[in-house]
This record gives sequence, structure tokens and C-alpha cells, in this order.
Amino acid sequence: MPRKAGRPPEQTRRILLDAAATVIRNRGITATLDDIAREAGVSKGGLIYHFASKDELILALATDLLDAFRKAVHAALSPDDQTAGRLTRAYIHACLDPTDDEHTIRESLTLTAHLITSPEVAALAHDDARRWQAELDADGLPADLVTLVVAAADGASYTPIWGGSIHTAAHQRLKHQLIALTHDPTAWKLVGQHRTAAPADSAGTRMPGHRQD
Repeated sequence: MPRKAGRPPEQTRRILLDAAATVIRNRGITATLDDIAREAGVSKGGLIYHFASKDELILALATDLLDAFRKAVHAALSPDDQTAGRLTRAYIHACLDPTDDEHTIRESLTLTAHLITSPEVAALAHDDARRWQAELDADGLPADLVTLVVAAADGASYTPIWGGSIHTAAHQRLKHQLIALTHDPTAWKLVGQHRTAAPADSAGTRMPGHRQD
């Protein structure tokens, strides 16, 4: 009889990343490779074949979360919108129009909270935040306005961690208000009037959860 083909490596990596997410979300980053292999239904050797160490696996999982949010933002880019602020508006949509339900978002945020305790993940997230800052700075809107609307969208997107819902009329109003600000030059001037000095390196870290899973 012909031998059955095994799973493609990409599928196995996906299973391992999903298992790592489940275990780390429940036990923190002190979870062992044995715990993760058991959750994935593979041998520890099979796990190590794909991820040589727990640090490598944790970084891969964090990268997966960051990449998922970036993909969500780019998926929200409107082909009909070629005006200044296009990327910022897509960012707002990705934060306030998530496709996941509150439970999934909450799980992703919990996972993020565990992962960011790793110095290596914190450095990765900081680099990603600086990349976002550079891309948003080049989006054609005043920097102060971008800071305001992105901070508002980010903050509102974390509502599920406290048991709330992001799929509410209030969140939709906020989304429309933030998007309207990106189209309103009068508002840009008002925001700029309240500028205060900021540190030269003001990039934060963005480990998106729901953008995340």
C-alpha cells in the first residue's frame, strides 16, 4: 500500500503556533515545550524540528500576531480612497471593525499580555511600533492628529479585556468620528494648537490581540 503523505510543514507549524497560543494564554510563558507538544498532539522532537527552542517559538507566535494585525489593516485599505490619511483610516477600521467576537478578542489580548513580558518580544513589538509610526507619519496627515486618532482607536479596541463589547453603536460612532477627523482640515488645525513637546522617540508598542489570533 502507498504510504500516506504527512501534513505539509506549514500546516504543522500552524498547529504548533495555535497550541502554543492556547498553552501560553492559560499558563503564561513559563509553559514548557512538553506542555505545548502535548497540546498539539506531537512529540517534543517533532516540535523542536520546527522550532529549535521555546524562545524561537514565542518569537514566532508574537510575529504571527503582529503580522495578522498588519494584514487586517491592509485588507481594510479602500481602493477608492487615494487621499491623505488612507492608511490611518484603514488602521481605524481594523481596530474598530474586528471580524472576531469578544471572546476571541479577549483571548488574543490575554495572550498578548503574557507574550509582552518576554524582553525579546517587547523589543520585537517596539520595532513593529516604530515601523507603524514611520508608515503613518508618511500618510499625509498632521502628526498630532494621527497620534490622537490612533490612540483612540487602539484604546477602544481593548474594551473586551474588561468584559465589554466592541460591537456597539458607541464604537461605531467613535469609528465614524475618528474617520471624519482625518478628512477635516479645520480639525487638524485645532489639534495642532494644543501641541506640547514630546520625546524624540515616542513610538510605543503595539501587540494587537484581535488583530491578532
